[in-house]
Amino acid sequence: MSKRMNPRAAHLRRALAQEAARIMSEQGIDDYGLAKRKAAERFGATDIGVLPKNTEIEEALAVHQRLFKADTHKNTLSRLRETALRAMRLLDRFQPRLVGPVLSGTASAHSEIQLHVFADGAEAVVLHLMERGIPYRMSERRLRYEPDRLVTYPVVQFVAGHTQIDAVIFPVDGIRQSPASPVDGRPMRRADAAELESLLATTEADTRW
Repeated sequence: MSKRMNPRAAHLRRALAQEAARIMSEQGIDDYGLAKRKAAERFGATDIGVLPKNTEIEEALAVHQRLFKADTHKNTLSRLRETALRAMRLLDRFQPRLVGPVLSGTASAHSEIQLHVFADGAEAVVLHLMERGIPYRMSERRLRYEPDRLVTYPVVQFVAGHTQIDAVIFPVDGIRQSPASPVDGRPMRRADAAELESLLATTEADTRW
């Protein structure tokens, strides 16, 4: 049986989650661990036991956006998703999938658009961009599958509109298994262009009402 947290510690934990959410929203940070550390520093919290889970911060982030950015958040999210859709159409031959805050709906105006693409090698994606005259940068990202298995993948970064696109390049069969989400550790949710179009249509309908 888990040990019940005393009311003071529980209150501090909620406050840390809210502060981490505020930092993520206002400073454009998508790294839960970094936001958590910044919040702990501000509150002088040194007990690891009171640090909130990433899922608690995500919930607090959704509340923060509803309370403090209700007028702008839907527009920001729609703009990011529209940009993501254009980038996915550009990379259509690589079966792109949208992941991360733009998909979950917790993205801020500072958020990058995160895609997963699938190819026989990074060279195919790079050549595709070069043929279209699109400047890019290469990077790498380590993604977790099990607690003890991290895999490093190439990432191609480019700009669409005013937003950075980060496309992680998986092998073609990488579409079968999604890496773990940094929020809850479960397989990362992926959405194809058709699902994203449906999300955009729903958002537009809600806005009209």
